Amino acid sequence: MSTDAPDAGAADTAARTPAVPRLSAGTIARYAMGSLGTGGFATLPGLVLTYYLTDSLGVAALVAGLVIAFAKIWDVVIDPVIGALTDRDLARHGSRRRLMLIGACTLPVFFALTFAVPPAVGPWIGAVWVLLAFTLTATSFSLFQVPYIALPAELTPSYDERTRLLTWRVVVLTLAILLFGAGGPALRRITGDPVTGYLVMGVVAGLVIAVGMLIATTVIRRGKTTTPGGAATSTPDAAAAIATAPAPGIREHYAAGFRALRRSAPFRALLTTFVLQALATGLMLAGAQYVATWVLHSEAAVELLFIALIAPALFAAPAWGVLARRMGKERTFAIASMVFALAALSIMGALWVPGDWIYLPVAVAGVAYAGMQSLPMAMLPDVISHDEITHGPGHAGAFSGIWTAGETIGFALGATVLSILLAVTGYVSSTAGQTVTQPDAAVTGIVISFSIVPAALIVVSLTSLARYRLRRADIDAPGIGSHKL
Repeated sequence: MSTDAPDAGAADTAARTPAVPRLSAGTIARYAMGSLGTGGFATLPGLVLTYYLTDSLGVAALVAGLVIAFAKIWDVVIDPVIGALTDRDLARHGSRRRLMLIGACTLPVFFALTFAVPPAVGPWIGAVWVLLAFTLTATSFSLFQVPYIALPAELTPSYDERTRLLTWRVVVLTLAILLFGAGGPALRRITGDPVTGYLVMGVVAGLVIAVGMLIATTVIRRGKTTTPGGAATSTPDAAAAIATAPAPGIREHYAAGFRALRRSAPFRALLTTFVLQALATGLMLAGAQYVATWVLHSEAAVELLFIALIAPALFAAPAWGVLARRMGKERTFAIASMVFALAALSIMGALWVPGDWIYLPVAVAGVAYAGMQSLPMAMLPDVISHDEITHGPGHAGAFSGIWTAGETIGFALGATVLSILLAVTGYVSSTAGQTVTQPDAAVTGIVISFSIVPAALIVVSLTSLARYRLRRADIDAPGIGSHKL
């Protein structure tokens, strides 16, 4: 990572750069509401789906991990295609709304079906049921998420306005994590019966996710897009050209995404960092229910873990945005990552002294997590704008498709790594209502998956972040920055 002062020449840059209008509060609020869907989908399945398979349907831990991994791999396969399709929609119709609406309207149905497995069908049919339903849910989510991630680069060309936009998105994201992380398990217990409880949770959560997604679609300005220089331009010429061109094949959809990855060094560095961190946080998310049950000896403790994680993050997200404006996004991102790694590592003490003290390092990790979410998401539009400056517009969907695929890989591998650790350490699966005792090795594996392994992944991610060399001057005043990218 460059050691140059990130704001060197900022005053000169500002003097040469045309003023960019601030985003309205309404635009920011409506865009941020999309994270109600993002946070819900990322949190609740990651928190309870592995546990649902192993401790309600009686599916073996390794099989449960494979079920979730397969659905996520499918997600990775289709994300670049969706990215290319949403770029084509933008060129043809001046809007990315179509795919977002399809995803928002179909997701609640498939989400409810994921948690509607009749217990009489047995573990193997139950596993196949969850595999199919969750794969369809993930497809619906991608139809929304890929174009949603592409929007910030088009809503504003400003380096700092993107930080502001994504900061408030992360505030809503943290609220969503709290809502679904604490409220989801609470809904699961509301009927007193695990089978109907999971179904109620799936129906209510799916509807709330869909509402957030639908609100976010209203932020899209039809027929307009934004150039790197900040001017709003209509797209009829591009639309006409695309409309008369033959539809590209599947291979071309993938090629567009991988061309973006190959030509943009900042994108490769940022994506690698984010995938490793998604793996770390996905591992902790999947392990939280197991920590609550087998380390803190209370299934309800998972709600307290989420409160400890998210309550500090609500206040921390704006603070990370302020720090990023002073120090630069990349340096602030590195600081947040290091704080998270230290907090996660300290949880290792639960191997010897399990107890309520664990909520303190989880709260510190929550402060850092706010920065680890908002800052890379604010850096991604900068990467897209830099590519537009150097290679021309029209590829935001390709970037967001690869980005969403990478994020999906990270979270999927988190649940898979946990299932492998559980299997290796002898974790005993069970069906709803059955009482089992876990071996000491399995409890040790749960703690390690919640502390040492995530901390190590965050440390590794800092090596790729060091290769990210895009700075403010490269975005707000193209040609002034001297960084070699």
